[in-house]
Amino acid sequence: MSGVFPVIRVSDAINWSRMSLDELIGFYETEIADEMYRAGKIPATERPSYEWLAEHGYSGIAYALREHHDLTLKQFIVEEVGVDDDADDTGYEWGISDDQTIDRLETYLRDRQRRQNLADSTIRSKRARLARYAREYEALHGEAPLVERVGDRDLQPEEIERVLSVFDVLDDELSSNDSKATHHYDVNDWYVWLQNRAIGMYNPAATVATAFGGWDTETGHDETKPALRPAQIREILTACDGQEDRLLVVALGAWGLRRGEVAALHVSQFVPNAEPPRIEFDHRKNGPSAVQLLYGVETYLERVETLDESGWNGYLFPSNAADSGHIAPGTVNNRFERLVDDAGVTLQGERPTPHACRRFWYNAYQDAMQGLEDQVAPMAEDQGSSSAAVVVDKYLSEEQARRARRDAMRERLAAVFDEER
Repeated sequence: MSGVFPVIRVSDAINWSRMSLDELIGFYETEIADEMYRAGKIPATERPSYEWLAEHGYSGIAYALREHHDLTLKQFIVEEVGVDDDADDTGYEWGISDDQTIDRLETYLRDRQRRQNLADSTIRSKRARLARYAREYEALHGEAPLVERVGDRDLQPEEIERVLSVFDVLDDELSSNDSKATHHYDVNDWYVWLQNRAIGMYNPAATVATAFGGWDTETGHDETKPALRPAQIREILTACDGQEDRLLVVALGAWGLRRGEVAALHVSQFVPNAEPPRIEFDHRKNGPSAVQLLYGVETYLERVETLDESGWNGYLFPSNAADSGHIAPGTVNNRFERLVDDAGVTLQGERPTPHACRRFWYNAYQDAMQGLEDQVAPMAEDQGSSSAAVVVDKYLSEEQARRARRDAMRERLAAVFDEER
């Protein structure tokens, strides 16, 4: 006997495709970071190369990020984990239009880093959370003069309501109590900093945590938030009053878009004749990316045909009243609320939000992947593999696996959204 045993790679034992983004972040911060420490690297300031990850059995994470989360490996490590060894924060794109607010945010971060001796990675994470808050504020309210508004005591009641509405969105979209509490801590701390320097007259975020019950972080992650079920999607489609309503539900549930992305959809983003058809985004949460249209191209084309007339600005949900030329994200909320009310659909006794419709897309994708693995299970048995997922990832070519996933998802969506069913 040679004494040479087969090497079991770490990636063989991990079903990367089944892991949520939060789970991938947690895995990186524990398992991969520990491996980096053992290799003499500094996880807080160093990004491992793809080659290093592959050598240590973690190559599957890059594929899962690309296919399931629209992220490159670098985007994941820099933007989600908060590590970047060559980041240049000069000229950071806050994504809001108010220069005074941007200046005060940057001054706050420099002050906190100097006086509290915070690590660069901590400052980057704070900046990302504050930017998300400010962008969401501007998306909801049309502008983000955050500093100006806290400098006027007469605006306090209205500003408290505006800030609470931002955290309504964050409470719905963030996946864990820890994340919600951390976002609130950074926002609240910034407002306190403004007060301490006599820039702000009051703190509009002071009562946010109380309003949401404190976000108990001792219990770890929230229970999985409910998603709309296929039968509920069909009920909402039945309540649609025309083509525009249907497009809104398709964009949320069949394309998996965020409500802000739905509101701003423009004809120039669509590539309907590609294989598969896609929507291209120059600016998305994780940078430029594209979303495949596995269903709903006909709905899009019908909408364009209706709108294609002299004077149309190209937005699928145009608005003459808005400077942007399109409806606001809050309008998407309002229209979706009207549809679910007309359909009589509730989730755990409450009115579902557009995000619940988007979560349907993710659940449908997971179901489609499970169905695909069930189909290849006999092949896995023939190959002597204990996991059908390994067959999909290892034995099919990347193009074959991608095509199989598209077909499985397309069938799932058609089963829900086809009007004749």
